[in-house]
Amino acid sequence: MRYDEFRRQLGKAGLSTREFAALVKVNPCSLSNYSRSGEIPSHWAVVAALMGEMAENGLDFRAVLQRIDIAPKRPRGAAADGCFGGRRAAPDATNP
Repeated sequence: MRYDEFRRQLGKAGLSTREFAALVKVNPCSLSNYSRSGEIPSHWAVVAALMGEMAENGLDFRAVLQRIDIAPKRPRGAAADGCFGGRRAAPDATNP
């Protein structure tokens, strides 16, 4: 799905990209970064399209999402405290 169509579907649902990100517990920057390539991954396209259709038909998608225990996405590439770039590998015979 093109990013502009994704935004249109969110608009039908009455959501901004930031509100959508909060509902599905992802970083809003992760979603807006797709605008550069112009394509949104298919799993987010499906979710946005379903939300848009539900809203058009008077169904409350927010209540459905609140019943689901969605684990927040862990940021990729986050370094551990005191280590640049993550945790160091434990030394072994191949990595002294």
